[in-house]
Amino acid sequence: MKQRIHSAPHSPESRNRLIAVVLLSIALSSPGFSTTPPQKAADGLAPIQNYISTGWDRLTRSLDDCETFADPKLAGHPTLYLPANFPELADVQQLPAKCGIQIAHLPQPINGPGEVDPARINPPGLLYLPEKYVVPGGRFNEMYGWDSYFIIRGLIEDGRIDLARGMVDNFLFELSHYGSILNANRTYYLTRSQPPFLTSMILAVYEAEKDPKHEDRQWLAKALTIARLDLQLWMMAAHRAGGTQLARYYDFGEGPAPESIQDESDLYRKVASFFLLHPDLDHGYVVAPAQESPDDSPLGPTFTINTCEGTTKMPGRDCDPAKTVHLSRAYYKADRAMRESGFDISFRFGPYGAETDHFAPVCLNSLLYKEQMDLARIYELLGHPKSAIVFRRAAEARKKQIQTYLWDAKRGIYFDFNFAAKQRSSYEYLSTFYPLWAGLATPDQARAVDANLKLFEQPGGLAMSRNESGVQWDYPYEWAPTILIAVEGLRRYGFNDDANRISYKFLSTVAENFRRDGTIREKYNAVTRSSESNVTAGYQQNVIGFGWTNGAFLCLLHALPAEMKDRLAKEQQ
Repeated sequence: MKQRIHSAPHSPESRNRLIAVVLLSIALSSPGFSTTPPQKAADGLAPIQNYISTGWDRLTRSLDDCETFADPKLAGHPTLYLPANFPELADVQQLPAKCGIQIAHLPQPINGPGEVDPARINPPGLLYLPEKYVVPGGRFNEMYGWDSYFIIRGLIEDGRIDLARGMVDNFLFELSHYGSILNANRTYYLTRSQPPFLTSMILAVYEAEKDPKHEDRQWLAKALTIARLDLQLWMMAAHRAGGTQLARYYDFGEGPAPESIQDESDLYRKVASFFLLHPDLDHGYVVAPAQESPDDSPLGPTFTINTCEGTTKMPGRDCDPAKTVHLSRAYYKADRAMRESGFDISFRFGPYGAETDHFAPVCLNSLLYKEQMDLARIYELLGHPKSAIVFRRAAEARKKQIQTYLWDAKRGIYFDFNFAAKQRSSYEYLSTFYPLWAGLATPDQARAVDANLKLFEQPGGLAMSRNESGVQWDYPYEWAPTILIAVEGLRRYGFNDDANRISYKFLSTVAENFRRDGTIREKYNAVTRSSESNVTAGYQQNVIGFGWTNGAFLCLLHALPAEMKDRLAKEQQ
């Protein structure tokens, strides 16, 4: 493979500049780092609202900012990749001298995920986007797929509509030039997407811009044409969930996820140890050399493991002899699919997500239902009722399958469906609120889900699950995007008292932690109402920034009744 690379001279000045950029990115993710000056206690919510308002600029990246190219997750010389045959514009040509980076073109045009093996693109680097964008913060120094929906919602609440629209335009560029809405705009993410929020982003921006004097139907028509490509991605054979007519998460790559190797301390060793200690749960994920077949030679590291290393060793049981093992291709495939889901890591799709690609998930299929309904609505807005009918019927067909496979009437919860085992899961997960948010639940189903709110409700809001697995997308942790989805789902069906109560719990948790340390975090402990994080596998930071928490905070606050806003403000004085 030939790549055309332009490099700047490796002068001491350029190297020092790069080092400074990386150190700044690392500092942003450090637990003690705060970018907010001390505020008077009497200011109420003003300090946190100011932090969010000014934070958009701190988290904004563009070609004008050399910090854009730093990647705290991977070492290597920063490189910006342009699409194949894409012209080098003037602002790109000046970057080697300005920021000390390399410029290269991708080896071929890309029409879909997995068409290019990221391992062949060396060094890994940032994928070019034409517009400014907001990053989550810390180690997440690129534009992410589903994070950006909640960031865009927050930007709109803060009146930053041009920046929000630019991010949508970047996603349209990704679909046109990189083949999908990417997990994020790095070369090592070219094999997978993320939960489909594109039409939700498009309509959020369109409604925010819409007024009698300004209705950009031309932009909406362009967005519609490209957004259909996102839906087509999820209709591909690789994304089909068996014979359910539903979709699954799927990554087209093989082996360990590159971003996990450096930054997720000993994850794969812990996974192998877990399955050695729980052989009843190991469905061929751990492979010993004697068991290898030509199709299952090691794709990742090999481990020598003594079962004494496990934390759940049976009392009185002697240690087994040390075993040399590696994880199977099937495990890595599921691990990558789990990362496409955005819920990395939980035990929802099996321990450590080891069966993610075997499930038709509630979240994904609810979002696809909404995407199909959104496309129908956009066609109606543009005066094409016949096309709208096509997508509305497709959405109704998906809804029927969701109700058949994912709804448990006896439990009153939506569960994921393991199509490989032909069995509905019993793992209680906060994704049960997605059908309410998407509007596909019946009133009776919504009442049943609301009645099960107690399964997840905690002093600080809503925990993701009831299973304390030690990983970040399970109990006791809560996350801003799923809080917002749950709350807006409850509001959609008229459960405003519950929505207000959950909103208040979460907002007060974020505000109280901000008052203590001047930061907003990626996730919170719903039980202790703190930002403490004791994650045992995967990356273990609680990153500061934080894009989607900022956005969800503003949306939840805006929808809260005035008297509850006043009470929340007084509590922060």
